[in-house]
Amino acid sequence: MLLVFLLAGVLWGIGAMMKTPHSARWLMIGLLYVVVLAIQVALPEGNALRMATGESPALWLILGGFALIALGYRTVLRKLRGRAQEEEAKTAPVIQEGPFSDTELNRYARHIVLREVGGVGQKRLKDGKVLVVGAGGLGAPVLQYLAAAGVGTIGVIDDDRVENANLQRQTIHTDDRIGMPKVFSAKAAMEAQNPFVTVRPYHRRLTDDIVDDLVVEYDLIIDGTDNFDTRYRVNAAAVRAGIPLISGALTQWEGQVSVFDPAQNAPCYRCIFPEAPAPELAPNCAEAGVIGPLPGVVGSMMAVEAVKLLSGAGTPLRGEMVIYDALYGESRKITLARRPDCETCGKQVVAG
Repeated sequence: MLLVFLLAGVLWGIGAMMKTPHSARWLMIGLLYVVVLAIQVALPEGNALRMATGESPALWLILGGFALIALGYRTVLRKLRGRAQEEEAKTAPVIQEGPFSDTELNRYARHIVLREVGGVGQKRLKDGKVLVVGAGGLGAPVLQYLAAAGVGTIGVIDDDRVENANLQRQTIHTDDRIGMPKVFSAKAAMEAQNPFVTVRPYHRRLTDDIVDDLVVEYDLIIDGTDNFDTRYRVNAAAVRAGIPLISGALTQWEGQVSVFDPAQNAPCYRCIFPEAPAPELAPNCAEAGVIGPLPGVVGSMMAVEAVKLLSGAGTPLRGEMVIYDALYGESRKITLARRPDCETCGKQVVAG
């Protein structure tokens, strides 16, 4: 047998020197095996050639059996590895050559076919960054529609937690999230709606020491709060940053929405509301009540204004305010003007 193994080694070495493929070398060794097995079977016992090549065919048959088992195992292993690689290739993320994946193009198709938006406008939405202050009555529909519309980065700041009394109108939250911070509840709903957007939750109150640093990271602000201190704080920060502020308000059956943008010669919030009214003249929703669908109507209008500002479509409500009366199904638009003596934007330099 030693002679046969020596011949096999010589054949392999010659093949290596000639740089023949491994398959050709194994073929030569296989032929050698067939020749040796034939010698063992055909020649009588005691033959010198048979004695030199192992004396008995049984040993070669056993060796050949092990070789076939090893070859079969290797073949099965290759097939399994190939299938695994095919599955990995199927699940591997597709490299995007354009700004949108096929899934995104299909998702935003109804936007892209709009002449006023198109692919360019949708790309602006994807590149856009919006900060929403408040994840309650107005913030809920705003956040839902911004995420659905494909606004790329959406920040939301609120220090509240979901309560049972919120669920009559704040549809972004659910019963099983009672007790959860609103920003995290909203984030879960937005990412479930659209995994292609980035949501930045800030579970804290918007205070003077952070407002400017936070606002400058965004292209526009949407104010959905229900207290004048925060509204004035957000307005002042927007004026200092030179970015638009979309503001909405609710009471019982009535809502209003406007775009405040002194950088484009529109008034700021304080131009229209120079002083906070007495608490009894402007009770919050908990005190005065609010019909459930109203925040959805006004919040959706605020989201539309954001989409228009980011995409460049239409005419935003700069210098105008829409007032909607749900009880009588009426709406009206009024014109707003800047006040030169406004303590917030009176010295603002007009862009352009």
